[in-house]
Amino acid sequence: MERKPFSQACENNKQVILEKLSVVFDGPGVILEIGTGTGQHAIHFANNLPHLRWQPSDHPSNQDLCKPWLNEVGLQNINAPLALDVSARDWHLPPINGVFSANTAHIMSWPEVKAMFRGASAHIPQGGAFCLYGPFNYGGKFTSSSNQQFDAYLRQGNPAMGIRDMNDLKQISSESGLALESDFEMPANNRLLVWRRS
Repeated sequence: MERKPFSQACENNKQVILEKLSVVFDGPGVILEIGTGTGQHAIHFANNLPHLRWQPSDHPSNQDLCKPWLNEVGLQNINAPLALDVSARDWHLPPINGVFSANTAHIMSWPEVKAMFRGASAHIPQGGAFCLYGPFNYGGKFTSSSNQQFDAYLRQGNPAMGIRDMNDLKQISSESGLALESDFEMPANNRLLVWRRS
């Protein structure tokens, strides 16, 4: 048996995220997950949302990390993971209906975050949703001391990382043809942002 990577954060938040995704992605379709990581989210969502086909993806250096989880479960509505560099000009995707990404915006560089918004908007149909989960700042301020400490930790390791501000995200989303539809409060000072292609 393959040794499976494990994310405690995924175990902690997968059910509360699922409750929101079940409302946003209520019709049949293919959902691209950007930054699948261990695959724990993918199998939980695909298992509980059988009307969807889940398309895992991750950076080319990380795309195989989810395979032990996916191979063990063997769900029919999860595709093989794709290598996806969000900065690439062409994502080489099959047709998709929506996008989900968790805890990626703060570990990407700002140009990569902009590229993720551009690419998500370019590949979803009009009215399609891009759901982005993670910690975010508002008006240049942290929502908690723990988020401020986390941001400092990220930037110490890599100055290009850091918690993103909603004002900046709204600007790049507008440039990409996405509008903020919902901003859900989630546990542990996180949010689930739902952007809709207008």
